[in-house]
Amino acid sequence: MSSEVARIVAMPVEAAAAAGRAWRATPAADRAIVLEAVADALLKHADELWPVADEETHLGEARLRGEVARTASQFRLFADVLRDGGWVDAIIDHADPTATPPRPDVRRMLRPLGVVAVFSASNFPFAFSVAGGDTVSALAAGCPVVVKAHEGHPRTSDATAAVVRQALPDPALLGLVHGFESGAPLVQHPLVTAVGFTGSLAGGTAIQGLIAKRPDPIPFFGELGSVNPVVVLPSADPAAVATGFAGSLTLGVGQFCTNPGLVFVPEEGGYAEAIALAVAETTGGVMLTDKIHEGYLRGLVRLDGLERLAVGQAGPSQGAEAARVFTIGLAAFVDGLPGLAEECFGPAAIVVKYLDKEDLPDVLRRLPGSLTASIHASSPDDTAGTSGDIVEAVTGLAGRVIWNGWPTGVAVSWAMHHGGPWPATTNAQHTSVGATSIRRWLTPVAYQDWPDALLPPELQDANPLGIPRRIAG
Repeated sequence: MSSEVARIVAMPVEAAAAAGRAWRATPAADRAIVLEAVADALLKHADELWPVADEETHLGEARLRGEVARTASQFRLFADVLRDGGWVDAIIDHADPTATPPRPDVRRMLRPLGVVAVFSASNFPFAFSVAGGDTVSALAAGCPVVVKAHEGHPRTSDATAAVVRQALPDPALLGLVHGFESGAPLVQHPLVTAVGFTGSLAGGTAIQGLIAKRPDPIPFFGELGSVNPVVVLPSADPAAVATGFAGSLTLGVGQFCTNPGLVFVPEEGGYAEAIALAVAETTGGVMLTDKIHEGYLRGLVRLDGLERLAVGQAGPSQGAEAARVFTIGLAAFVDGLPGLAEECFGPAAIVVKYLDKEDLPDVLRRLPGSLTASIHASSPDDTAGTSGDIVEAVTGLAGRVIWNGWPTGVAVSWAMHHGGPWPATTNAQHTSVGATSIRRWLTPVAYQDWPDALLPPELQDANPLGIPRRIAG
């Protein structure tokens, strides 16, 4: 890395660290008001933001307006999270001199880590970028943020940062850096305490390597790659499956981390034939960046040895990509593992035909971790199998399991978990969407025998904030 790039990156990191001292001391209720002000600002400036994003991504007005609204809703959700107070996980164990050994007074809660580095995603210029879920959850936790803008939408990143900063008490709470070369000095800056990333497996692995070289390795929360397997059982309706799959596969030209890239269907019953017809009627589009497009084409080379089941229509746009679906039998699929279970980011999928559903659990257990896994059936009884439990196999495979639905679309809610075993994420215990994503940027501190007046309000005997707490177990 050049010393000049490192110097440029250091400036917003150091400014964020300085601004963060006051921010972490700001009461949660006051931080909630700021987050709501950011939400208002995003909606107020939506007419200015979406056209810039459309020029860079070609995602269209409807999609981009909806994404701005989603981004604003994430800020409102975390305002509610802060007011609830349960996010600090306050626990109080009173002193017990009669215990063996005698127990001191111990009170525990979660506290903010410090400066968080966030890498923007390519496919969501608002919801997973400068003002995305990583940023809002870190700000809610009391952490300042420095974002590395994605090369696919730099002007959108600048415009979004400008809007968010208007509503912050100190604009330095949200830093922004540009360029591929800025990634390494950002990750390795000594004031950065954690990293959030949404991107490719290769990119995430590279960041892990950079973190490992730090004198003080820090937490890394990366969302990397996922094939999101779908299991279609014999009682499912073939027409409904085909229609739902084709829509999910081609949403956003297949550029979603929750794209259904692997579908297991009965060999009999017309499932593959229905899917072929539905996919053939789809219309493709232009992919987000040349780099993503090139990666997609490399993935297709890996799949071209399989039988082609269907190809959609490319559409009128120059350089548009049509959906492509391949098919293979279950035994041959197993022989092709692990390569056939790698993600091909874009509108491509493999339909795996099976003769006996009892063969599925063992195959599912051989798949890599995913963000989602889905089951389609008309009755829960259809999941039973003598060689193993399909439900158990699916729930061990992914962070979100879906019944008779499709994985694209991730609700922003309290219960949502958007994570999964490697290589879906670097830490399956955490989510990048939903209320509990705030926990990534917090660390526990236990206060032993502290005077009540010196304790944080969350742990004081009077509970002045009225938050939920666990006391004496």
